[in-house]
Amino acid sequence: MDNRCIGVFDSGLGGLTCVSEMIKVLGNENIVYFGDTGRVPYGSRSEETIIKYVRDDIGFLMKHHIKLIVAACGTASTVALPVLEGEYPVPVIGVVEPTVDAAVKATRNGKIGIIGTAGTISNGKYAKLIGEKKPDAVTVSAPCPLFVPLVENGLTDHEITRLTVEMYLEDIKNSGVDTLILGCTHYPMLKKVIAEYMGDGVTLIDPGAETAHFVKEYLESEDKLSDGKDKKENRYFVSDAVDGFEKIAGLFMGHDIGGLVEKVDIEKC
Repeated sequence: MDNRCIGVFDSGLGGLTCVSEMIKVLGNENIVYFGDTGRVPYGSRSEETIIKYVRDDIGFLMKHHIKLIVAACGTASTVALPVLEGEYPVPVIGVVEPTVDAAVKATRNGKIGIIGTAGTISNGKYAKLIGEKKPDAVTVSAPCPLFVPLVENGLTDHEITRLTVEMYLEDIKNSGVDTLILGCTHYPMLKKVIAEYMGDGVTLIDPGAETAHFVKEYLESEDKLSDGKDKKENRYFVSDAVDGFEKIAGLFMGHDIGGLVEKVDIEKC
């Protein structure tokens, strides 16, 4: 048993899809979330900048009596975590391995699509790990840089979004994939529109959901699940305006988190 908190961070709001799933499967756990809304997006930044930002994010979370940290961000998981491995006294879990495991298990024809930020796709971590776990797999990747701003502006079910999905995913659809990794934790918010375009024969892999289940299995194996006796309200921190975050966060979480969000100066933490 371990009643310390789980820390979760993302470049903005996308990591809340992971938090939402963690609440479902880890209801006794206390979660501290940091969304770096003042420096979003990470996907278009240089590797050096992404690593700096991730160090800042983890450093902030480490101040909150943390037993485990989740990088609920595809870009951070693919670009920064391999560099920072072993740097912290608690496990830091990314979204890549749980997501790849689910995709490899789900595919029937061995053709797996990968979408993500520019940083995630250019890094190639998803494709490399798929190749290690399933050498005969064929991967097709596409960066989708407009998906994050569409989500964060509440345009999750809009004609502009449908046109953008078609533009980005046409080649992937035509390649015949039967599995599609939503390689950014924002993208599950577009699952309805993406599923409509890709069709019923394509399985969408949600990194937030897969990572939440991975965390549960890990904590069980290490006997570090909380017993719920110290359960409190989950805490949310951002590096920019609270109001805008609270409004859109309700869409991600499925419930209101008004009054639970605080702004911090991440550069001074």
